[in-house]
Amino acid sequence: MIFEDLIYKTKLFFHFVKFALKYWQTVGGLEQAKKEKMKERFIVPKLGKKNYDLIIIGCGPAGLAAAIYAARQKLDFCVISKDIGGQTNINTYPIENYLGYHYITGVELEQKFEEHLKDFNVDIKSEEIKKIAQIKNGFNIATSSSMYFTKALLVASGRVNQTLNVPGELDFQGRGVSFCAHCDGPLFKNKVVAVIGGGRSGLDSASQLVNLASKVYLVELSGEIKHLGPTMEYVKNNPKIEILTKTKPLEISGDQVVRGITVSQNGKERKMNVDAVFVNIGYKPSTEFLKGVVKMNERDEIIIDKNNHTSISGIFAAGDCTVIGEKQVSVAAGEGAQAFIAASEYLTRLKGKNKEIVAKVYGTRQESGL
Repeated sequence: MIFEDLIYKTKLFFHFVKFALKYWQTVGGLEQAKKEKMKERFIVPKLGKKNYDLIIIGCGPAGLAAAIYAARQKLDFCVISKDIGGQTNINTYPIENYLGYHYITGVELEQKFEEHLKDFNVDIKSEEIKKIAQIKNGFNIATSSSMYFTKALLVASGRVNQTLNVPGELDFQGRGVSFCAHCDGPLFKNKVVAVIGGGRSGLDSASQLVNLASKVYLVELSGEIKHLGPTMEYVKNNPKIEILTKTKPLEISGDQVVRGITVSQNGKERKMNVDAVFVNIGYKPSTEFLKGVVKMNERDEIIIDKNNHTSISGIFAAGDCTVIGEKQVSVAAGEGAQAFIAASEYLTRLKGKNKEIVAKVYGTRQESGL
């Protein structure tokens, strides 16, 4: 009896020990889990820089062309842009001079661009560039939400057209309001059009449109058109062009498309029946973030050489943000491809660590005057 009692107590003791061990393991595990959970709650992510070989700024035709080239070469790169398509986004007119498409609107072309990007899984950061700083071996880029480092930079940030800020201008963009006579002029053959702006671009537009339209109104806010030269003489002496000075646009009107424009001429309101309004009062390149970094002209366009190098080694530029003369989709796409090739060659030399060659070829830019 005593022996059986001893066995029972021994078994009971071992059950107790087993239970106690299991309990403390469980409690300990829970406590550890709680600690880990608390750690997770209070861990603050480190805001480290994201490093790339190449960063492309801008997602218009120039930036997109460069991005496709970079993706095919499997470079470590990204594109930073607030939107895709650039100036093509605001153009609903048919584009008839882009190779491969007999008839396509700017918006449709932008959609084609986007599909092409998806095929290559291009990494696009929807952010706004705030500041760029040159540092050793590359560049720091601060955006609206992140910090980046890149060995090379390709700027294709485009431009923004200066607008009239009058009622109807925004509503009729792509339906009679245009910023490009060369692009959209052929759509208004034998129509009446108005060109706003008596500067160089306005005169150029009027001289192009007069060969297509039945009548052209050239509207200038100041008392005279100051631009001189053969274009001015041609415009002045053409019977199909009516020049209106001291004239301020007040409103663009219409139904589904533009039907007229109201102006104030010498203090008196006048409404003219027109089929299109071409706004040519200038444009502003999107280059604010590069001021003080690379050389620009008086219009804040980035100065580049024939191979799209800027004044700073490692920074390349293409498209409407540069000094190129023709601001066209086809031209911008070609410039983007050429700028990427130059950037790729630069990166190849960096990888070869041949710093002397890099400095010699890309350093001073004395040959190009940059």
